[in-house]
Amino acid sequence: MTVESKPMDAIPTTPQWVCTVCGYNMIGEMPDVCPFCGARHDTFLTWDETEQTYRVTPHRVNDYVTQLISAPHLGFEHAAYRIETDDGAAVWIDCPSAFNRDLPPVEAIYFTHKDFMGASNQYRQLWNATVHLNANDAKHPLVQRFPVDKKTDGDFTDHGIEAFHIGGHTPGFTIYLYKQVLFICDYAFPPGPDMRLNPFGPQKATRQGASRILDIVSERSLETVCGYNFTTDFQSWLENFKRLVEQGT
Repeated sequence: MTVESKPMDAIPTTPQWVCTVCGYNMIGEMPDVCPFCGARHDTFLTWDETEQTYRVTPHRVNDYVTQLISAPHLGFEHAAYRIETDDGAAVWIDCPSAFNRDLPPVEAIYFTHKDFMGASNQYRQLWNATVHLNANDAKHPLVQRFPVDKKTDGDFTDHGIEAFHIGGHTPGFTIYLYKQVLFICDYAFPPGPDMRLNPFGPQKATRQGASRILDIVSERSLETVCGYNFTTDFQSWLENFKRLVEQGT
């Protein structure tokens, strides 16, 4: 399916600011401090200054998944992942913090959770892309200025991508599976023996969610895990993730 971009001078019109400390996007009047990390406004760039400074850079994961992350790195920015699906659709899991209007378009953006909506409002406007976020996270005040077209509820499947509502770290946290790839974002990090569950959010619910993730992925033949700032092989990741669940940490 072909996605048409709008003329470059049509995007965007609303003021938008990006915190260079964490990468959070702020739509509208510039606040005194970043609502996500608390950094002062003198660390902010306008969206167009950000576009000139940061390039959303592709890194091939496999034949159908590409990691997208800004260079230089933009604060705590979560990597986005482009999937070329078998039905001809191109979609993103999560969204870059920087707006680069010359990126190849996608028709949908699926979020794992609310913490970094990135420049999704601008890409949505540029490409007429559909933004998906779990309804539990869409209620959060930080999300209110970001358009969400489909407030999802529970598990679902689109374009062959399986979505599982986990909760825990955030009420709407959702993981995705496509073919042999698991998209876990920051539910557990880093890969390796130092892995831990995300410490932000309700820890009991996060541990319960981790148990469900383990049940889901243990039944699959997976090869790769795509996280918020990493990609790694599934088997080694699974060993460490299983340890976390069994130890309850």
